[in-house]
Amino acid sequence: MKCMISIFCFAVVSLFAAEISAQAFYQVADYSKVRKYDVHVHVRADRNTFAYKAKADNFQLTNIVVDSKNSWDMVRSRFDYCESQRDHNPGTYSICTAFSMEGWDESQWEEKVLSWLAEGFAKGAVAVKVWKNIGMVFRDAAGEMVMIDDPKFDPIFDFIRKRNMTLMGHLGEPRDCWMPLDSMKANNNRNYFREHPEYHMYLHPELPSYQDQIDARDRMLAKHPNLRFIAVHLGSLEWDVEQIALRLDRFPNMAVDMAARIGHLFHQTVNDREKVRQFFIKYQDRILYGSDLGDSGDNSEEALVERLDRAWKRDWQYLVTDDIMTSDLIDEPFQGLKLPQSVVDKIYYSNTIRWLNLKQ
Repeated sequence: MKCMISIFCFAVVSLFAAEISAQAFYQVADYSKVRKYDVHVHVRADRNTFAYKAKADNFQLTNIVVDSKNSWDMVRSRFDYCESQRDHNPGTYSICTAFSMEGWDESQWEEKVLSWLAEGFAKGAVAVKVWKNIGMVFRDAAGEMVMIDDPKFDPIFDFIRKRNMTLMGHLGEPRDCWMPLDSMKANNNRNYFREHPEYHMYLHPELPSYQDQIDARDRMLAKHPNLRFIAVHLGSLEWDVEQIALRLDRFPNMAVDMAARIGHLFHQTVNDREKVRQFFIKYQDRILYGSDLGDSGDNSEEALVERLDRAWKRDWQYLVTDDIMTSDLIDEPFQGLKLPQSVVDKIYYSNTIRWLNLKQ
């Protein structure tokens, strides 16, 4: 009898050990060995420094065009930069194009947008970006703020879906944007809105509220359930992973990227690390790594490389280890999530391939 109990206990222990060993984990030292994708960068400089650093670190990149000035000339110019970077660095870049709100009230605006998107897709663009100017800045001829659920966008989103492309949306801003500076949760938000008061909605209560932005986005997705959509910046729901989860459950064709919002994940990790970790594990097929890093050619190559190195390696350490970390993004120390290799591989690579429908 004792022998049978011993055999049973040994079998249980062996099974448990096998399960633990199957949960492989990366280490900090694996960083440059692992194939990765940063799905959210903005490179518009006449140099290849960003790409060279990415290649050295085993990154591929999605370079994103933004209609930040409501200008067709700017959209075209930024697309040209994306093309140039891709052509000079084969295998490193994919392109996310955009369209401009300039000419919104003209009868030919929709036709112009569709023509431009068709041209971009023919040149290799794999996605389309809509930006926070929709809902926060751009007004129609009557002075009304244009929101993302406006019916005038419907044919454009239908066109993107029919072409099997992806819509990427920066809609709204972090909830900090509607708070006074000293109440913001992330230090980088405090710095950004101090420097850009035009986007600090706490100072502009006459404009659409935070909830208005989220509701408009959700109504748009409800109208287009088959549209593949990446809600960048954690879908402007960065303050609570449970809120992100509610949208991911409601909209099966929605994913999120982490770009420029990882400080909010650090903050939530301080309060409830296990909740954040379980969110990543449960929604491992719906989360994409993105940084929002960029290069406009303003800084030295050395400064750019140092900034990329610091940010990319910090994020890797947070996701793959359980180290106690500090960051200038928040004031408190926090512990890394130590996600399994299989989860990390999805977040850093295979999810981007699938959600942008890229060739491997």
